[in-house]
Amino acid sequence: MAGKFLRIAAVADIPPGTAAGFVINGVDVAVCNVDGAFYAIHNVCTHADALLTDGDLEGAAIVCPRHGASFDVRTGAVLSMPAAFPVRTYETKVEGGDIFIKVDEDD
Repeated sequence: MAGKFLRIAAVADIPPGTAAGFVINGVDVAVCNVDGAFYAIHNVCTHADALLTDGDLEGAAIVCPRHGASFDVRTGAVLSMPAAFPVRTYETKVEGGDIFIKVDEDD
């Protein structure tokens, strides 16, 4: 997939066990720190359009604050209903203390 990496935040800005929301070219993205590994997903629940970063990050699962649907931040997979569709994931990398997310040319 063609794309480019954009710097999104410093590693220190997102401590382990937390998630932070960002808007990249008009798209809501959540960056989650799971035990020092960073994952990026679309920050909107596929069931109720709520921001996932308004919910809780529990290990590698992020829980929607509206109806409790949960998603695996590593894969985007649905872990619990009422969501039926996964969330999009984005490739991440860490360089020099900064977190980068790969975005498509269209994003």
